[in-house]
Amino acid sequence: MMLDSILFYFFAALAVGSAILMVTRRNAVHSAVFLISTLLAIAGIFLQLQAEFLFVVQIILYVGGIMVLFVFVIMLVNLDVAVRQMKFNRQSWVAGLLALVLGGLAVVVYRSGGGAFNLMGAPATTMPPNAEQVGTVLFQKYFLPFEIASILLLVAMIGAVVMAKRKI
Repeated sequence: MMLDSILFYFFAALAVGSAILMVTRRNAVHSAVFLISTLLAIAGIFLQLQAEFLFVVQIILYVGGIMVLFVFVIMLVNLDVAVRQMKFNRQSWVAGLLALVLGGLAVVVYRSGGGAFNLMGAPATTMPPNAEQVGTVLFQKYFLPFEIASILLLVAMIGAVVMAKRKI
């Protein structure tokens, strides 16, 4: 029980710290690396909650797939032009005001406690094998929509490669 708490606080601190560093870095590649560490920490929390399917989806889909797309976009975008463009420094007071409002909301939620939301968790021993059930439903009942979505993603990827290809 104590190890579970230590692991949760470790993954939570890693996720929050990486998210803060992701937002505050000026280098887009560094931000992408911190986003990867944030997503990995969230995957660790999913694994600790015994949500194996969400853990695997988080690793394969977000860390593996989406982040590769982010890195390709970062490499394809001309960052020299973006550095020379006008910065949004005039909205710092808006950002500060929104940070205060969100901080106030976090304090209200924290003080109202878990009892205010009336959430009951299922014991881990009664949880069904969720990855097996999702796979069974996905490949039996929703097989055709799954394949259509994969073809659409393939067409989008080919279109992105064609659009990014430079004319010689």
